[in-house]
Amino acid sequence: MSKKEGTLFKRIELLGKTFEIYYGYYEEKDRKSPYNESIPIYPDLKKTPVYTDDGYAFVTAMQDKCEHFKGNEKADSCISCTYFKFGCDLIGICQNKNRIR
Repeated sequence: MSKKEGTLFKRIELLGKTFEIYYGYYEEKDRKSPYNESIPIYPDLKKTPVYTDDGYAFVTAMQDKCEHFKGNEKADSCISCTYFKFGCDLIGICQNKNRIR
């Protein structure tokens, strides 16, 4: 499997939405390092929100926690939140009623 930047890593179908995950770099400095390979880049669902048909926000497991986070105070990402519901791969749904669109 090619890990060349821009190559499709995976297509995720979840509750009627499609997320295409491509190989790439999160930061420019990573691209310039001779030791780094491109990695799967998940969408920034905080910056560009996507919602289920009933208004719940999709989130990634590694997304920074929001102001509605409930869980271990030392945790820093959505995966540790009690409102995070696994969907497929690293994409899930925030079930906090305050975040419904």
